[in-house]
Amino acid sequence: MKHEMKSKESAISQFDEGKIKSCFPALNIKKDPVHYLDSAATCQKPTCVIQSIVHCYEKQYANVHRGSYRLSEKATSAYEETRNLVARFLGGVHLHEVIFTSGTTAAINLVARTWGEENLRPGDEILLLISEHHSNIVPWQILAKKTGAVIRFVPLNENMLPDLNILENLFSEKTKLFAFAHVSNVTGMIYPVKAMVQMARKHGILTLIDGAQAVPHLPIDVHDIGCDFYCFSGHKMCGPSGIGILWGKDELLEKMPPFMGGGDMIASVTTEGSTWNKLPYKLEAGTPGIASAIGLGAAIRFLQQIDMQAALEHDQKLGTSLINALRDVPGIYLLTPGADNWVGIVSFFHKSIHPHDMAAFADARSVCIRAGHHCAQPFMNWLKIPAACRVSPYIYNDENDIREFILAFQEAEKTLCG
Repeated sequence: MKHEMKSKESAISQFDEGKIKSCFPALNIKKDPVHYLDSAATCQKPTCVIQSIVHCYEKQYANVHRGSYRLSEKATSAYEETRNLVARFLGGVHLHEVIFTSGTTAAINLVARTWGEENLRPGDEILLLISEHHSNIVPWQILAKKTGAVIRFVPLNENMLPDLNILENLFSEKTKLFAFAHVSNVTGMIYPVKAMVQMARKHGILTLIDGAQAVPHLPIDVHDIGCDFYCFSGHKMCGPSGIGILWGKDELLEKMPPFMGGGDMIASVTTEGSTWNKLPYKLEAGTPGIASAIGLGAAIRFLQQIDMQAALEHDQKLGTSLINALRDVPGIYLLTPGADNWVGIVSFFHKSIHPHDMAAFADARSVCIRAGHHCAQPFMNWLKIPAACRVSPYIYNDENDIREFILAFQEAEKTLCG
């Protein structure tokens, strides 16, 4: 098992989308080839990740932390090794600061329901970007309703980046939290998170970063960024669904009460009450996603074998090819300006073709794209469009995938626009 995984990983040490694609079984089905351009929603899984999950269930599955027998110890060791990998992946953080969740959404909700409910009072303010995913809006709306806090939104400038001048003027003594994405799931723009965090820290404001779209493309060092919380999902970075990470500074996590009660998060339970386990287990109630966590570890190892700077440039090149093909088409509104600070996602609105129709024409050529509001309805309303198409290339795509989408786009125009 280990030898097989090592040989596959060593095959991609030099960036080559052909070799990388060969590691993804779903993209190598000859009878039903697919051009998968929806990786911003979820990405495909390499063989080593799939094998790690199968190996877990076949060779080392037992409940973790609780068994006094060898099989449980093996499962616990594999599970906790992923925590070690994540700690290094985030720039070398403390193990007890790495909290396993079911994904980015769960991580943000955890902070809202614990830190938020403990610390926010009527009139306190939460700042969000207008471009945020619903997962980084709705939990704060629920929190605001419970606590009387107020949510304020930061607009973007003409380059689809946060307007830092307006942001500076929105900070006040009432602002308690600034929560924002590292990379937009709609435009693919990489936000200047370090500068944004520094601005917030000058005012004593805590920061939470949604890194779901960043971790598939960028090296992450939370110490360098300087944020207070950082979260991401496994399924967008070649790992399984149902697993994610919340990282937080230990002084904040220590003060946060448990989000859920149950097994593994307790130190003791009596009929009179309970006491809590130490971090990180205090915030990890119940039997976790053991196989998913092990799969996340395999995904991190897989990505660490790739030159991620070369991969980012590859994704940008594919996105640029698409932008060049669409830029001068009448009736096209490109939401994505394309730049160095960008991960290659291309979103657009066609004035004469509904996004769902465009997606249907793409699907007829086995091209997978996203169509809709992309869980960013406030952003769509701010842009004054009902929805958009999103093409999100990744490490396993090539120019042929982009050409197939352009052909589908042209067929849609010919059929629906005359």
